[in-house]
Amino acid sequence: MAWLWVTSCGLLLFVVVLLLSPRSCRARRTLRGLFMARSRRLLFRIGYSLYTRTWLGYLFYRQQLRRARNRYPKGHSRTQPRLFNGVKVLPIPVLSDNYSYLIIDTQARLAVAVDPSDPQAVQASIEKEGVTLVAILCTHKHWDHSGGNRDLSRRHQDCRVYGSPQDGIPYLTHPLCHQDVVSVGRLQIRALATPGHTQGHLVYLLDGEPYKGPSCLFSGDLLFLSGCGRTFEGTAETMLSSLDTVLGLGDDTLLWPGHEYAEENLGFAGVVEPENLARERKMQWVQRQRMERRSTCPSTLGEERSYNPFLRTHCLVLQEALGPGPGPTGDDGYSRAQLLEKLRQLKDLHKSK
Repeated sequence: MAWLWVTSCGLLLFVVVLLLSPRSCRARRTLRGLFMARSRRLLFRIGYSLYTRTWLGYLFYRQQLRRARNRYPKGHSRTQPRLFNGVKVLPIPVLSDNYSYLIIDTQARLAVAVDPSDPQAVQASIEKEGVTLVAILCTHKHWDHSGGNRDLSRRHQDCRVYGSPQDGIPYLTHPLCHQDVVSVGRLQIRALATPGHTQGHLVYLLDGEPYKGPSCLFSGDLLFLSGCGRTFEGTAETMLSSLDTVLGLGDDTLLWPGHEYAEENLGFAGVVEPENLARERKMQWVQRQRMERRSTCPSTLGEERSYNPFLRTHCLVLQEALGPGPGPTGDDGYSRAQLLEKLRQLKDLHKSK
């Protein structure tokens, strides 16, 4: 244990020298800042672990559910289904800003639920549509996406629960890997591994070819309108790789995100790219929608490429907007992963103001 004693003494000596130096006030501020930052990170990690690994997380989710049902008895937003050639996508507003989805084969009267966090709201939509629920697709383990798995799978005896085996998804019955396909009637839905937000996060791509329509991406907490999810269980490099997986899809792919974050996200995008006209046009539309509590989904991946800063880390204009790079001279520029991390930090600061 000698090394531990020597290290502790060295750290203590370093702190004393800092505090006794002529710039001790600045040193104290620096130490306080480091301590607060580390404390916040530690407290977050403890809270996140309790939320994801213990029954306290489920109790917190149930409290969220009760509050949202009381506050929004008809849902937080007014949604509009999309009907294609024999396929219907129905967004269901749940909790305070989440979306669940029903994907329906209208000919076979079969339905797939995506992230059914409020089983009561999802069941009401199932009954209204007169369909049979045969599958649940879960993007990740967080309770605001997986909380309805138990009740719905018990109510619908033949319902399968799909998701990543790496993510600890409750009531999982059918594990999926990258590029696995779930078939329900004429619905062909491909799972894509997109780790970062959680270790086993998946997104689901509904193939548009069987019904001669656009493909639909159900992105969970990977990608939102003009935003992306927090990196809870990965690195910036991991998240960037996952976003690049989505960037490889077609421009006309419809984006169905897991949350209603559009207005806040576009506000931040305006801070880093104030001259982006595509963002300005989208913001005007979003504000009109939200004034009437209308949903802002779906957007398209083509639209997102034009204004979503987290999908534009290859753009020189964004690099220039963020100023000098992280190197010692500031002339090195940002790697795309560093740029993504910088954007996330700025987004957090913007949100806290």
